Amino acid sequence: MTRVLVVDDQPLFRAGLVALLNAAPDLTVVGEAADAETAVGLAQSCAPDVILLDIRLPGLAALTRVTKSARVLVLTSFDLDEYVQEALRLGAAGFVLKESEPERLLAAISAVASGEMQFSPTVMRRLVAAYLLGDPRSAPWVPVGLDDLTEREREVLRLVATGMTNAAIATRLSVTEGTVKTHLNRVMTKLRLTSRAQAVVTAYESGLVTPQPAG
Repeated sequence: MTRVLVVDDQPLFRAGLVALLNAAPDLTVVGEAADAETAVGLAQSCAPDVILLDIRLPGLAALTRVTKSARVLVLTSFDLDEYVQEALRLGAAGFVLKESEPERLLAAISAVASGEMQFSPTVMRRLVAAYLLGDPRSAPWVPVGLDDLTEREREVLRLVATGMTNAAIATRLSVTEGTVKTHLNRVMTKLRLTSRAQAVVTAYESGLVTPQPAG
């Protein structure tokens, strides 16, 4: 059972999230907060696995404290790119658009709880497009070529770059989730990467995936 802390300053929206998560068979809400400071205290006392955090809350720097207690999944909107980049630098494990379908949100929570980085395809495209246009805040690393990857490893990397979870990739390729993890681990090792986010930017910079213009 994945334990979730919901942090959002809009009471009705927060109540809707809590109802949605508690209705999922493998999730349980262990606390609610309307501000970052309360979230820090609850993260320490309730021991959540995932913190679902509204990016518009003041005090995003509090993320540096809560990420020590749990993985943070940020809720964001189309027009808040600068906050997304800041949250990524502060240690957020993933981002999901508030406009997303409930199923995508639930899948993102599960992915983050299992240790994955999780980005909605739209958020990832905008972050990568910003990086390729010269904004180094989006991803301060230099990717390498893909010559050493097998065809299947390239395909897994391409699907990761679209924002798909390991489970979704496994379904697409008709393999087990463990096989996907093995391929991705080999990709990370061969390309000397340390995070899923780096793997995504590598896919874009190498031309394996074409970024869409931000905006």
